[in-house]
Amino acid sequence: MAKPDERAAILQPVVDGTEGIALEHFDHIRRVNDVFYDQVKLSDQKAAYIFTFMLALLVTSTESRAVFTWSRYAEGDWTSDIFSGLLALALVFSIVSAILVVLPRRVDNSTSLFWGAWPHHREGFRKAALARDIDYLFEQYMQNADAMASIAREKYRFVGFAFRGLLLTVLAYVALLATR
Repeated sequence: MAKPDERAAILQPVVDGTEGIALEHFDHIRRVNDVFYDQVKLSDQKAAYIFTFMLALLVTSTESRAVFTWSRYAEGDWTSDIFSGLLALALVFSIVSAILVVLPRRVDNSTSLFWGAWPHHREGFRKAALARDIDYLFEQYMQNADAMASIAREKYRFVGFAFRGLLLTVLAYVALLATR
């Protein structure tokens, strides 16, 4: 790894009008990648919490399990049938949405920062390193930020669905308990 003095020589702060990538911009795109990576991890954690809550509700609550039996609807009145059906749908919707958050994602392009694409980028990285090509690194960070942003957007879309399902589950559960 380049020492700070060498790095400063390769990446010049843009104060003297020279061309190239400013140290500040390079550091910023690295931080962007770190933040996007953290956002992807957080979306998975949120989905895991929702999934765990839904599973715990199903396992520990007789009312929640009962909404998946036909006898519940045959013997109940119409208000409890509506809330039972709503609870069943909300539970399934939340669980499926949480699972969709953590499913692997594919993006159209890959970078040397993705372990699965490393064999394809290894030699290009070696050449860039030998040439001390900072533009290569900057471009890899830029492309990776694009990929991580796309993945995070898709994951958070499903996190939003899972949270809405969680809210609907809680409301339906409380309403069902109130009608019993």
